Amino acid sequence: MPFGILNIMKPNIFSCNNAAQVECLIDKYFTNIKGEYHLEQKPIKSSKDNAETIEHKVWDREPEPATISGLALALGFNSRQEFYNYVQQGRFSQAVKQGVLRVEAGYEVHLHQNTTGAMFALKNMGWNEKHEPLQATPETGNTLKVEIVNSGPPPAGNEKDVKL
Repeated sequence: MPFGILNIMKPNIFSCNNAAQVECLIDKYFTNIKGEYHLEQKPIKSSKDNAETIEHKVWDREPEPATISGLALALGFNSRQEFYNYVQQGRFSQAVKQGVLRVEAGYEVHLHQNTTGAMFALKNMGWNEKHEPLQATPETGNTLKVEIVNSGPPPAGNEKDVKL
């Protein structure tokens, strides 16, 4: 079969009738990127008669990281721009936004391992490095007063003032 026919027959967001079907497609994407493996029994080298074995994971398809482009392709979009437009105005945009959050959550986890790549991806998703102060709201508008109490000798002005 030509590639175009296969692509049309593959379930995509445009063939979905409700948000639950979209969520199912998103879940399939996240399940697929986990990869596939099977277990094999491998003899332990230290065993003299090779009777002892250990289970060994053999990857048939390696896991891959979650990406916005990968999610867009899995849902049947032809471009990132088409995907982003759908996120803003599409029929099931709330479900798709949940998928985008799942991708972002993966990048956040990677901030603890390899910050540079994850920071780049998060910045491209609209995150920033600014530390914005929380604005007081009627519920949180309480004022905290801090009083500094001197304890001990005053700080020295220079090295000569330090007494040992």
